[in-house]
This record gives sequence, structure tokens and C-alpha cells, in this order.
Amino acid sequence: MSAPSFRGIGKVKIAQSPRPAFWRRSHHLDKMTFRELVIAYVQYPAIIGYVLLSLIAIGLFAWKPAPVVPTLLAVGVASLVYPLVWYMLHRWVLHSQWMFKVPFLASTWKRIHYDHHQDPNHLEVLFGALHTTVPTIALATAPVGYAIGSYWDAGFGGACIAFATGLLTTCFYEFVHCIQHLAYKPKSKWIAEMKKRHMAHHFHDENGNYGITTFFWDKAFGTFYDRSERPEKSPTVFNLGYTPEVADKWPWVARLSGGVATGHPRKRGED
Repeated sequence: MSAPSFRGIGKVKIAQSPRPAFWRRSHHLDKMTFRELVIAYVQYPAIIGYVLLSLIAIGLFAWKPAPVVPTLLAVGVASLVYPLVWYMLHRWVLHSQWMFKVPFLASTWKRIHYDHHQDPNHLEVLFGALHTTVPTIALATAPVGYAIGSYWDAGFGGACIAFATGLLTTCFYEFVHCIQHLAYKPKSKWIAEMKKRHMAHHFHDENGNYGITTFFWDKAFGTFYDRSERPEKSPTVFNLGYTPEVADKWPWVARLSGGVATGHPRKRGED
């Protein structure tokens, strides 16, 4: 028996979880003000989770601290490693063509990135889910901090402060990411340039401009681009290659989404 076809379905279902009253309705950044974003940001469960976990990590560091030099090194290296780890995950995992082919990974891929590209300005799916982000942050930062601290016989303290750095860096990344999707012109030239490149990633060609706060690694790996350099719009910019034809063969994401939506997310269902 062949897999069911999901062609022609215009709307995409976004999985919702229980949230505070503020989050019982959808929020779209292209229709929000900067003030509304700040109010939403400080109330979002994932952001609250990052802050609380960072305070716990800092508390554990205070309990068994590392000396000043390894502490500063752990913070600095964790801050530098983070953009590289994000680039690698964004390019080779989130934009992969393999996760949706594995039944038990399909729902994770859908939640952590497919939904975001299907509707880039939908705030509820812009933030990562804690059960996927926190382990990733820990793996990217804590071992580095532990290795640095161990040289001074303070591996535990180094790991804790590096993990806290990763969590707080994530809060910063998420806020900048929100601004890039907000109906708002940043006053900072740096953020304005980042916004321009990130919008090209979401609305012109998803195969490049993977950075959020820096495009250093895009330039290093040859994935940095300007829209004028790619005159043709990518046909998969909103579905990451998960087309109706692909869904016929690997249907798990389509089943969770209510189909495969096509076209600009704000224009679906207008016909």
C-alpha cells in the first residue's frame, strides 16, 4: 500500500504545549512592536528556563569556584566556540535532508526548524525547546570549561561557568534572532546588517547566511551571500526541501503538520 499524498494542503499545524495565559494566542513578530517583543521575551518559558539554569550554574561555580585565569578563559572560549557550534548545527543538522527520513527524529526536526521556516515570524516556534537546546548547550560548553579548569585542578568550576556562559549567550542569540524577524528597523548598523542577511536566509535562499550574530563562519566556509549574488529565489526556502513529492515517500512530518504547505506563509489560503 502506497503512502498517502499530502499535496495541496495549505495550512500547517504547529504543535502547541501548555503555556501561561500570555502564550495562549499566537504572536507574529512582523506584527509586533519592540516593546511587545520585550514583554513577550521576558515571559517566555524557555528564556526563563535559561536564566534559572544559568543562576544555578553560577551558584555551583560559587560553591566550587575556579581561579580567575581559568574562569576568564572558560568564559572566553565558550563565547568563541558557541558561534561555530551553532553554525555547524544550523547548516548540517537543522538544514539536513536526513532527519525527516527517520520516524523518531521527524517530530524533532519539525519542531526545532521546519516549523520556523514554514512560518518564519511565528514567535512561538522561533525559540528552541529546552529538551533539545539545554543538552546541546551543555555539550558545547561544559567539556571545554572542564578541560580548561582541570589544568588548575578546578574542572567542576570551569564547567559550570562555561555552561552558564552558554546559557546566557543563548538568551542573547534568541533576542537578536527575534529582532531579525521583528517589524522594526534596528538602530545598530551591525544588527541591521545581520537582519538583512538573516531575512535573505528565510525569504530568498536558505542555503547560506546561517549565522545569527556573526557571519564569520559563513565567510570561512563559503556560505555567506548577498541577494544580488543569487538572483533566483530558492524554491525550497520555506520547506527546506521537504516538498510534497518528498512527503509522499517520508510522510511523518506531513502527518504531524497537516500536510505540506507551499508558497509564502502570509499568502497561504488566499486563493
